[in-house]
Amino acid sequence: MPETPDSVGADSSAPGSPDAPSEPGKRKISAGRNLPAAIGVGVSLGAMIVAILVFAPHLWVPLVAAAVALATWEVVKRFRAAGTNLELWPMLIGGQAIIWLSWPLGPEGVLAAFVATVLVAMIWRLLGHQSTAAPNSFTRDISTTVFVLAWIPLFAAFGTMLVLPEDRGPQRVVALVLLVVCSDVGGYAAGVLFGKHPMVPAISPKKSWEGFAGSMVAGAVGAVLVLKFLLDVNPLWGLILGPVVVITGTLGDLLESQVKRDLGIKDMGTLLPGHGGLMDRLDSLLPSAVVVWAALTALMGS
Repeated sequence: MPETPDSVGADSSAPGSPDAPSEPGKRKISAGRNLPAAIGVGVSLGAMIVAILVFAPHLWVPLVAAAVALATWEVVKRFRAAGTNLELWPMLIGGQAIIWLSWPLGPEGVLAAFVATVLVAMIWRLLGHQSTAAPNSFTRDISTTVFVLAWIPLFAAFGTMLVLPEDRGPQRVVALVLLVVCSDVGGYAAGVLFGKHPMVPAISPKKSWEGFAGSMVAGAVGAVLVLKFLLDVNPLWGLILGPVVVITGTLGDLLESQVKRDLGIKDMGTLLPGHGGLMDRLDSLLPSAVVVWAALTALMGS
C-alpha cells in the first residue's frame, strides 16, 4: 500500500534534525522515503494478497500467522536492543496459538490463547532467569509483553477471522485492504497538494490535517463503493465505516510512531524496501482489522 507523505519518515524529524518541522502554515509536507520502491513493494504485497484470496483462500491463515511471527520477532528485537527484556519464544508460540485458534474457535479461542500466553510469559519471566536474584524491571517487561501481544497477534487474529465466514469471507479481507488503501491514497494526495498544518508534530511531524481530511473523504467514498459492489451491504453504512477506519488507521500509525520515538529508531526493520520493517506496513491495518471485523460481523453476520 502506498505511504502517505504525512506518515513516511515521521521519526526522522526529531527536534533539531534537518527534517524538523518548521512553523505551522509555512511548510509543505513531503515524502521522506524512496517512493518508487515503496509503491512497488506495496503493489506487490497487494497483488499477493488478492491472488491468495481469489485462488487459495485457505492459505490466508498461514500467511497471517507467518506475518505475525515475523512482526513479533522484529518488534521484540527492537525492544531488547533498547533494554526491555521480552521473552521471545513464549510470545512467538503464543502468537501462533492466538492466530490458529481463531480458525476453529473464533473470538473465544483468540481470547483464551491471549490470556494463556500472557500467563505463560509472566511465569517464564518470573522463574526463567539463570540466577538466584529476582528479575529486574519485571513490571515494565510484562507490561510491554502484554502490549506487544495485543498490538500484533491479538489484533491480527481479527484479520484472520474476516476470511472464515462462508458468506464472502475473502471479500471481507479485500474490503479491509481497500479501505486502508483508500485512506492512504487520500491522505497522500491531500498531503502532497495541501499539507501545511501538522496534525500531531510531537509524535509525527509529517502527518498533516489536510492529509487527514483527504483520508476521511477517500475513506468514506471507498467504503460506500466497497459495501455496495463488493459485499452487497447497504452502502450508507460506508459513511460511518470509512471514517472510523481512517481514525483507527491513523491512530495505529501514530501509535507505532510513538513506539519508535520511545525506542529511538526510524523504522522497525529493513525487510521491505521503501517501507522499513513489516510492522511499518501493518501499523494501520492491525487496529483497522478489529473495526472492520466487528462492523461486517454486525452487518453481515458471522
